[in-house]
Amino acid sequence: MDQYLIEGGYPIQGTIKASGNKNAALPCVAAALLTGDPVTLRNIPAIEDVQVMLEVYRALGGTVDELGPNTYRLQTGNILTAEIPLEYARRIRASILFAGPLLARTGKAVLPPPGGDVIGRRRLDTHFLALTELGAEVLSNGSFVFTARALRGADIFLDEASVTATENAVMAASLATGKTTLTNAASEPHVQDLCAMLVRMGARIQGIGSNILTIEGVSRLGGCDFEIGADFMEVGSFIGLAAATRGELCIQGTLARDLRPAKIAFGKLGILWEHEGNTVRIPKDQSLAVNCDLGGMIPKIDDAPWPGFPPDLTSIVTVIATQVRGTVLIHEKMFESRMFFVDKLIAMGARIVLCDPHRAVVSGPTSLAGAELHSPDVRAGMAMVIAAMCAEGKSVIRNVYQIERGYENLVSRLSALGARITGGPEGGSPGMETEAGDRL
Repeated sequence: MDQYLIEGGYPIQGTIKASGNKNAALPCVAAALLTGDPVTLRNIPAIEDVQVMLEVYRALGGTVDELGPNTYRLQTGNILTAEIPLEYARRIRASILFAGPLLARTGKAVLPPPGGDVIGRRRLDTHFLALTELGAEVLSNGSFVFTARALRGADIFLDEASVTATENAVMAASLATGKTTLTNAASEPHVQDLCAMLVRMGARIQGIGSNILTIEGVSRLGGCDFEIGADFMEVGSFIGLAAATRGELCIQGTLARDLRPAKIAFGKLGILWEHEGNTVRIPKDQSLAVNCDLGGMIPKIDDAPWPGFPPDLTSIVTVIATQVRGTVLIHEKMFESRMFFVDKLIAMGARIVLCDPHRAVVSGPTSLAGAELHSPDVRAGMAMVIAAMCAEGKSVIRNVYQIERGYENLVSRLSALGARITGGPEGGSPGMETEAGDRL
């Protein structure tokens, strides 16, 4: 699909199942390179980024068998090349996750500069720091060339709590000689998933879920059967969508522990939900009013490394805040270009003051008008879907490839919940059928 056609004003209602965590699936695919034994991965989301990672895995010599919906068996008997194809590296930033496994298995990894979302400067320095501490040498000749005669354990302090650098270091250290201590490590749920998978393969990792990981290297890793956890970014997006459209939604297959930071931030906008087992229920009657800080001060929602509020949900809460009574400051501290999409919301009628590349003041509620939009990245694209579904009239969202990199079968899943959304080739008519369904 090249574009979405959306008619706003219809609340979503019903039940949906959470997809597997994209950010866990990608490193787990890369980790399958660490063994010649078969690895079965379950609950893998059917999204573009996963398909690109699987193509990289095949190009390196791995075989991929689809066993059923969202389930794959991967096996790497012989690694054919240590060079990641340029065409794939340009399409997905997570291609860098093959560096650690390739170094551990072959002593070499050649990586073209990775692509991905354009949301600001995204350093690779932390990857280089971690892998060089483990014994690798890094040269740059247009591509990044990593070489290592042997990986050895080390006491490593990461200069930032980078998710992918932590994952690369843990994978490489699992097959290194000796003990590695990784301090200031990222601890997001997807990092925990990768570590749990590696332990299932025979790795010796302590401190999972904390910012200090200890890895005792082993000589060999085996295969495993592992299920990816729920994508809490997708769950947070759907919670916001239900609240903003004043709908009622049940989301199955969720983990309450992964939603704790989001629950605090969403609560500042008057959005509540109930957790019953593995199901989140978002009730229809939400207050949708900003809860001021003590003394009546304007509250702030700001992102931070885990267990802080996830930066991938910053775009989502920004658009939700346009439908909430009151004023809130959104502070995106981690990526300097992520907030630039708000000019599209302003054009739709939102009252937003972009103070600088990191901070926006949002006052609501405002009536949004349908518009022609262009998705710049995965999360801003989903934020635009939410805005279009709240807006009066019809909207066209182009470049939806960016959205579908992170959201599985979005059109069909939202349509089943009552959304007026269709997908099609760019340039299609924005006209839509509206016979059924209740308007907001």
